Amino acid sequence: MEIRNGKVTFEGITAESLIKEYGSPLYVYEAKTIRDRAERLIKAINFQNKMIKYACKANTNIEIMKILKEYDTGVDAVSPGEIFAALTAGYRPEDILFTVTNPSWDEIQYAIDRKVLVNLDSLSVLSRFGREFPGYEVCVRINPDVGAGHHSHVITGGPESKFGISYRDVQRIKEISSKYGLKIKGIHQHIGSGILDPEMFIKAMDVLLKVALEFEDLEFVDFGGGIGVPYKKEDTPLDIEELGKRITNRFQRFCSEYGKEVQLMIEPGRFFVAESGFLLATVQSVKQEERHLFVGVDTGFNHLIRPAMYGSYHEIYNGSNSDGTIKEQVIAGNICESGDTFTRDENGIVDRPLPEFREGDIVCIANVGAYGYSMASQYNSRPRPAEVLIENRESRLIRKRDTIEEIFRNNLNIQQESVI
Repeated sequence: MEIRNGKVTFEGITAESLIKEYGSPLYVYEAKTIRDRAERLIKAINFQNKMIKYACKANTNIEIMKILKEYDTGVDAVSPGEIFAALTAGYRPEDILFTVTNPSWDEIQYAIDRKVLVNLDSLSVLSRFGREFPGYEVCVRINPDVGAGHHSHVITGGPESKFGISYRDVQRIKEISSKYGLKIKGIHQHIGSGILDPEMFIKAMDVLLKVALEFEDLEFVDFGGGIGVPYKKEDTPLDIEELGKRITNRFQRFCSEYGKEVQLMIEPGRFFVAESGFLLATVQSVKQEERHLFVGVDTGFNHLIRPAMYGSYHEIYNGSNSDGTIKEQVIAGNICESGDTFTRDENGIVDRPLPEFREGDIVCIANVGAYGYSMASQYNSRPRPAEVLIENRESRLIRKRDTIEEIFRNNLNIQQESVI
């Protein structure tokens, strides 16, 4: 994304022209950013026997998944829907890991029927899996008692986490697998999301590698994802090259100690796609209230919930008038909820100095490629936006906008002719 002559542009295509062609609101992704992140990470980890799996819960658009498949990535899937998306994008079953928590048995059966390896995070589920599928290969998710992330809601390791089997229960894992003839193919962890401190990643890596030494004949060790991106201008980006070097050196030492080369796996999601995405919306009203100048737009937390859920910060640009007078403003959505604002923190509304918005201007919200559309809903019975990919100075539609009729498609006993 660039600003040219006061306008937000994507490879020379203005935000205004995209809204005119595809409608508002609109998700826009830049393919070159996704490709850049994939190339950087693959190069940074200089360990030959590696598999980088895309944690597709960040963004399951099939066309985006196809881009990452070009780089020989695999997929970390957390639901049958994500397995479906990965297979549809052309991934092989053996390149998918089904990492599941509190699964129904139908979900596990879905993966087994498609020859996808299951990653289990509960001793009780592991026992049942053994009874149902004796002799099968399986992966187990370990809770390393280390957690990190940009918000307490996304810390997925440590004593407060629901995820994983405690690293103290390795003996129980071995007993259950021995009882049912299960082959522990690999072990896995994921400590959180949005991590910008490489030391925290390496610390958790050390714990899992210590656990790995207690298992015989592992084929892989999966360190999960969590690699963060800078959301604020003052955030210090994670040094991917330094992290890759440290991961490589640490894993090489482990393989020497283990007595054989094991495959190294990691599962980034946010890192690949977050900075590629932008949410465009149109200003519908501007009103000065006693405390705030509200800029009302035609999107809301039904399309981007991170600010309302986490108090997350996203850079916001005036796509039509970036050279306008700077004013303190609040960007507010069109959902019938008081928390539906995009300029906020965990405690509520925060005025933000931005170029003055006028009715009809385009609001551009940045860094929404991860956990944007994938967490969107049809709350207030409002359709989800279309999605567009920018590549080689051209735009193309990669997901159509919902229609009102589609929102109610699965309702029973609706007579179409009764709708006026």
